[in-house]
Amino acid sequence: MAHTDRTQTMRRVLRREIAGTIGLLTDEHDFRAMRRYRTFAFDDHAVYLDHVETLLRARAAEGTHTTVALFDPEEYADFCAATGLDPDTPSSRTRFTAELAATGPTVPYDGRPLTDLLPDLIDEAVRQATREYATTLLARLGTCASCGEDIGRAAFARASHLLLRILDTAPPGTHHLVCSVSTAPETLVSALHAPENTDGATELDETEALEFTAVLALGLATHTPGGLVMRTTAPGTPDRVCGWRLRGYGLEPLTAGEVFDAYCTDIESGDLISPESNVDYCEPPDLGDDHPGPGHHH
Repeated sequence: MAHTDRTQTMRRVLRREIAGTIGLLTDEHDFRAMRRYRTFAFDDHAVYLDHVETLLRARAAEGTHTTVALFDPEEYADFCAATGLDPDTPSSRTRFTAELAATGPTVPYDGRPLTDLLPDLIDEAVRQATREYATTLLARLGTCASCGEDIGRAAFARASHLLLRILDTAPPGTHHLVCSVSTAPETLVSALHAPENTDGATELDETEALEFTAVLALGLATHTPGGLVMRTTAPGTPDRVCGWRLRGYGLEPLTAGEVFDAYCTDIESGDLISPESNVDYCEPPDLGDDHPGPGHHH
C-alpha cells in the first residue's frame, strides 16, 4: 500500500513537470467550422470557453504551466491533408496543437480570465502573420543585379541600424513606436514598445523588434510610402511625439507641424481632432544619417 501511494505521489510530481498547450477557438466562426467534425464534443461556444477556462485554472492550481495557442480550422484541415491524418479524431487535433506550440502564435496562461487573455493571443497572431508576410516579401526581392547583394537582408540590416539610432538618440523615457508601410493589398502596421528599466537602459521584446524591423525593412527595400512615429513618456514631463517619413533608403524627419497634423486628423474622414492635453508635438532627434547608402535604386 505504501509503495502504491508513493508511486501515485511521484506521478503527480511528474505531471507538474509537464508543460501543456491547448488550441483555442477564439470566435464563433472558427467554432462553427469545427462542429462539422463528429468527434468535436461542443455545440455552444460560450460553454466551450467556460470549460477551457475551468481547465486552465485547474492546471494552474496544480502548478502546471500551460500555453494557449490560436487554433485555426483552415490551417488544421491543411495540416491533416498534408500529413495524411484523419481530421475527425482527437489525436489529430492533439498533433496539430503540438505543432502550434512550436510554430504558431501562443501566450502563456497567467491566471487572467480568458476575456482578458484573448486579445493578447489575437495580437500575437497578427504580429506573427505580419512578420512572416514582410519576411516573405523581403526574401522574394532576391539579389541586386549590379552588386549581387541580397536586397532583403541588406534592408533588414539597414532597418536594424535605423531603429538602434532612433532609440539611442531618443530622450529618456518609455518609447512607443509605430511603423506603417503602404503595401498592397493593405497597409502593414507594426508597433514596438520600448520601456526604460531602472538603470536607464531600453528594453526590447525580441519578437516585437523582429516584426517591427521587418516591416521597416520592407518599406526601405521597396521604396514604398510609409512613416514611423515615436511617442516618449517620462515622469513629470509632457509626452513627446515625433516622426519620420520613409524616403528612399532612409528616414526623413517630419516637422512639428506635420506631426501635429497627423495626430489631429481623423484618418477615415479627414476631419480635425482636438489635440491631446499634456502632449508636445516636436521634431525628431538627429539620427546622424546623412549617407544612407545606395538602396539598390538600380
